[in-house]
Amino acid sequence: MEIAANLESVRQRVARACERGGRDPSGVTLLTVSKGHRAEVVRAAADLGLALFGENRVQEGKAKIGLCPSRLRWHLIGHLQSNKCRDAVHFFEMIQSVDSLSLAQEINKWADKSAKTVRVLIEVNIAGESSKFGYAPEKVLSELSEINALPKIEVHGLMTVAPFAQDPEKVRPVFRRLRELKTECEKILGAPLPQLSMGMSGDFEVAVEEGATIIRLGSAILGPRSAPKPASDE
Repeated sequence: MEIAANLESVRQRVARACERGGRDPSGVTLLTVSKGHRAEVVRAAADLGLALFGENRVQEGKAKIGLCPSRLRWHLIGHLQSNKCRDAVHFFEMIQSVDSLSLAQEINKWADKSAKTVRVLIEVNIAGESSKFGYAPEKVLSELSEINALPKIEVHGLMTVAPFAQDPEKVRPVFRRLRELKTECEKILGAPLPQLSMGMSGDFEVAVEEGATIIRLGSAILGPRSAPKPASDE
């Protein structure tokens, strides 16, 4: 089966990247990006032992999660609008795309209403691309303590989406800077931040070499998207 072969290839590539970076492969978590894939594809991937999946849009995840095995874990990895926070808190165990204090406050509000504590990652736009969401690095440092003080939110680390590059080496400085920023954040908080979510299908090996603990892979595992582009939930 194509997914099985893809998964074996990815695991071998992760292992080699860990060897180059002097890391234990068990320290890298594979998040399978199921955006644009039907529930039956997710179920096939789950049958191979994959358990952590990521969706970019709340509405697509909301429609899909109930059709998949209940043991699966789901992260929201795409931009979150404040009017979708209630559903995001309900359906996802982690929100990787917190990109403003106001969004963190809205998540905290709905987590409180749901009697839940929500794990989050702070999304950082390291390269400063106007087409991407995310905090500027310096603003993360200035607002981190306020986000961390929200009672129903647990900050577990940082996330970034690197610029597209034909040569993954060109985005190595982006991953390195996120790792350095995590260290700066840990100094502010006086506590470790365990997660660095960085690296996608085209650049995950470099991200692993630079310290990624979560890599977000879609096409590298599931192949081309099988579902039509979902309607916008803007």
